[in-house]
Amino acid sequence: MNKIRKGDEVILNTGKDKGKRGTVLSILDTGHVVVEGANMVKKHAKPNPMKGVAGGIINKEMPIDISNVALFNPATQKGERVGFKTLDDGRKVRVFKSSGEVVDA
Repeated sequence: MNKIRKGDEVILNTGKDKGKRGTVLSILDTGHVVVEGANMVKKHAKPNPMKGVAGGIINKEMPIDISNVALFNPATQKGERVGFKTLDDGRKVRVFKSSGEVVDA
């Protein structure tokens, strides 16, 4: 079970986009995450008529190391660390370290 999951809202802790908020689009096996609207780069794409891809310069999100993002806590409006806790009914849930509040509903 991962501390950061696809669809979570996160805040970037480091880099050129420090302080930006975004949604996790995907998690890669290498320990990186792709965050919507963060770490944008310009890529030069060759046209491919077979796939219907036009050539030119495109903006694309690049992966960021998972250690450089923190889960967004709506109660405090900050990025916070996450831990795990087992509930009485046996479910394992994510909780914010600062308040002990459950992340998953």
